[in-house]
Amino acid sequence: MNRFSLTAAERDRLAHSPAAERNAEPILAQLRRVLPTTGRILEIASGTGQHAVHFASALSGIEWQPSDTDPEALRTIHARVERTDLHNLQPPITLDVQAREWPLEHADAIVCVNLLHISPWAATRGLLAGAARCLPSGGVLAIYGPFRISGAHTAESNAHFDADLRARDTEWGIRDITDVAATATENGLDHAETIPLPANNHLLVFRRR
Repeated sequence: MNRFSLTAAERDRLAHSPAAERNAEPILAQLRRVLPTTGRILEIASGTGQHAVHFASALSGIEWQPSDTDPEALRTIHARVERTDLHNLQPPITLDVQAREWPLEHADAIVCVNLLHISPWAATRGLLAGAARCLPSGGVLAIYGPFRISGAHTAESNAHFDADLRARDTEWGIRDITDVAATATENGLDHAETIPLPANNHLLVFRRR
C-alpha cells in the first residue's frame, strides 16, 4: 500500500480549510502576474492541498509541486492529487524548510502560504536560504500571510491574532516585513514587491539576485 493511501471513508472527509478557499482567488490573481508561465513551481507547506489543486488547475502551463512535513497533511494532499486529472499537479514530497538539503534541487519559482507566523523564526531563515539554493537568477519566491510593517500591525485583529499565536507557542508570531526582507537580502534575494491582499494579509515577492 502507498504510504499516503487513505481509506474510502477518509477520502470522503478530507481536511478542508475555509480560509484557504477564501484566499485562493486573491492569491491566484497575483501569482498569474509574478510567476513564470512555464516551469516547476514548488509550494512550501501545502497543508490541505486545496491551493495546490486550485493553482495547478488555473496555471496549466506550469508543473505544480506541493510539499509538507506533516504526515497527515501529506496523505490529504496525495488524496486530493489522486482525485484530479490534472497533468501538471505532482504528488507531494516531504520537505522541511530548515533542512540543509531539500529533496528538490531546482524550482523555477517557490510559493509559500501561511507558514511564517505559525513556525519558529528558524523556519523563515531556512525558507529563504533554501529558496536561494533552488531558484535560478531572477526566480520568484512569493510568501503570503499576515505581516507587521515597520513594527506595527496592519489591523487590530492582527494584533490580537499575534498575541494568541505567541501564547500558544513563544516561537510563533506575525513577522515584520523589514526583518524578512533583511534576511532575504543576506541570502541573495531582493525584495521586489509588497502586495496588500484581503483580510489584512500581504504577498511578499522576492527575486533571486
